[in-house]
Amino acid sequence: MALMTGEQYVESMRKLNLQVYMFGEKIENPVDDPILRPSLNSVKMTYDLAQMPEYEDLMTSTSNLTGEKINRFTNIHMNAQDLVKKVKMQRLCGQKTAACFQRCVGMDAFNAVYSTSYEIDEKYGTHYFENFKKFLQYTQEKDLTVDGAMTDPKGDRSLAPHAQKDPDLFLHVVERRPDGIVVRGAKAHQTGFVNSHEVIVMPTQSMGPEDRDYAVSFACPTDAEGIFMIVGRQSCDTRKLEGSDIDVGNSRFGGMEALVIFDNVFIPNDRIFLDGETEFAGVLVERFAGYHRQSYGGCKVGVGDVLIGAAAAAADYNGAARASHVKDKLIEMPHLNETLYCCGIACSAEGAQTKSGNYLIDLLLANVCKQNVTRFPYEIARLAEDIAGGLMVTAPSEKDLRDPKLGRYIDKYFRGVNDVPTEDRMRMMRLVENLTLGSAAVGYRTESMHGAGSPQAQRIMIARQGNIGMKKKLAKDIAGIKES
Repeated sequence: MALMTGEQYVESMRKLNLQVYMFGEKIENPVDDPILRPSLNSVKMTYDLAQMPEYEDLMTSTSNLTGEKINRFTNIHMNAQDLVKKVKMQRLCGQKTAACFQRCVGMDAFNAVYSTSYEIDEKYGTHYFENFKKFLQYTQEKDLTVDGAMTDPKGDRSLAPHAQKDPDLFLHVVERRPDGIVVRGAKAHQTGFVNSHEVIVMPTQSMGPEDRDYAVSFACPTDAEGIFMIVGRQSCDTRKLEGSDIDVGNSRFGGMEALVIFDNVFIPNDRIFLDGETEFAGVLVERFAGYHRQSYGGCKVGVGDVLIGAAAAAADYNGAARASHVKDKLIEMPHLNETLYCCGIACSAEGAQTKSGNYLIDLLLANVCKQNVTRFPYEIARLAEDIAGGLMVTAPSEKDLRDPKLGRYIDKYFRGVNDVPTEDRMRMMRLVENLTLGSAAVGYRTESMHGAGSPQAQRIMIARQGNIGMKKKLAKDIAGIKES
């Protein structure tokens, strides 16, 4: 099958029997729901861009399984250049949507499961790698969007999965049959699940022998029997119900997260990639986390590009662009943004081949990348809010602007530079609000902190991979100190 167009993707989602709940009600048509549709549009853009000749090199690749042209979001990275192009693609998608485009998690899951399943088979003689390649080829040929599900609710963080009072707080196997397994539990904060055809489930942390039932990875359709999702709230989400193009800030694109329940879901044997090999749970988590921390050096940078542009435009509209302190802030914002990009490119360029043949990023540099992402977007957002001014959160509604009586007063008193329409100024202010405080902030500011693991998770990995012992030896050699 050829690459899907954006419209074909939308129509393919209509065919799914997704069980979606929001505000206490079942959503019968998630595709056209006004709150959910902007998030679907963000995924649609990943298909639209792949159809454009000018973006073909970034948005598409060649399958290592079939030799056919595929969307890069279904690619297995076979060299360092693939890793670099991945980051560049993510920046492009961030620039085009100013939101979370949701396919990164699945792409990162593909590559983590690919190498890990190969190594499990090597040790135990299982067939997980062949299972996964079969599933991967299916998704590539159909050009499907695949979500990645790692985060369990976790309950009491001081207890291992098997020791939880409620065993379902970590997704686990409840029954093993000759033809497959039955799983129960939930995955939290699931970005893009509502807009995906399939999902790859992975364990959420390293596990010991007693956690065997929790060390499980598999794939299944997002509308499989027993799966339903509860959409998470976002700031300003109900503005999308008001029909205002201005007040939403970014009315075309957005992201969406959900709590996904797996209520006794059957998984056939050929869709299982890990089942009980507990020592590989941590390997899979570490590799997925590394790939996903690399991703943030692309997607957050692309959204940051839009936010920097919005702040600069707001300065123009306010008549403040020539102020020296504004100029300095508009230097600092790209400095921080490009530093994130440097980290994403660096961990990609330093990638190395795994036993399976695909490439893994430099894990230390990937964790440094994400550690910076937990900080720099917050400063970029702060500077954007500083430059924009208080009107970004105190502006009247679009209905007031359109009102025959009130509109002329809003136009009169909220005009900045005289030759810039007040409506344009309000639109830019609302875009800054959307990116820093509104629904897009979920995929920019807050996700920068908690996505792909909390800041402490990266610090643990940096401590583990930073090789302080080697650095101490370097210092002792230079200082002329002999080891006893």
